[in-house]
Amino acid sequence: MQDRRSFLTTSLAAGVAAVASSRIAIGSVTPPPGNKHELPTLPYDYAALEPHIDAQTMKLHHDKHHLAYVNGLNKAEEMLALARSSGDYALIQHWTKQATFHGGGHWLHSMFWKTMAPAGNGGGGEPDGKVKELIRDSFGTYATFRKQFTAAALSVEGSGWGLLHYHMEDERLVIGQAENQQKLTTWGAIPVLGIDVWEHAYYLKYQNNRQDYIEAWWNVVNWKQVEMNLLYLL
Repeated sequence: MQDRRSFLTTSLAAGVAAVASSRIAIGSVTPPPGNKHELPTLPYDYAALEPHIDAQTMKLHHDKHHLAYVNGLNKAEEMLALARSSGDYALIQHWTKQATFHGGGHWLHSMFWKTMAPAGNGGGGEPDGKVKELIRDSFGTYATFRKQFTAAALSVEGSGWGLLHYHMEDERLVIGQAENQQKLTTWGAIPVLGIDVWEHAYYLKYQNNRQDYIEAWWNVVNWKQVEMNLLYLL
């Protein structure tokens, strides 16, 4: 158990992008050696989350935005490999930043799709099991947790994510924010649930009303998947 936790904690040493290159299954983004990262298939139809998240947004979000992160990560890794083989590190800062940004986007979106499900068919309601227990221990009540998470997601400056992390050292849940895909990383913790609050995630349906989007999103949270994400880390 301690060896597993030590490995998972060490895998965070380069932030969310390092998680994108680790063996952690939550985001499931690691390709076999020598292959390129690929866009994961949605676990449901584009329209499955309606009326809370519309089909057009899902199609653009998954097929265009997420794909751009996959392509960006592959390009950055290709250029970093070229730098290693040539010994020319003149652009190392640029390509390292690109790998961090696109790697974070790929990993977080891969988690995002899984932690949603159609309302009433796996999505919505309140958690049970270990997630319920840890929410109680970490925040007091589910209602308190939900209010804090909503406030954190709503107050992300510009584009980013509201995230629920499992903190490895003290075995509790913590709520954090990510600006863009990678800034404000919570060290020593791994996200088990997240909401994308970039405008591309909600603008077609909700325009600039992030609050309404977040409230609608609670109806499609897949708590069984969050439980699986958490149990993988324990």
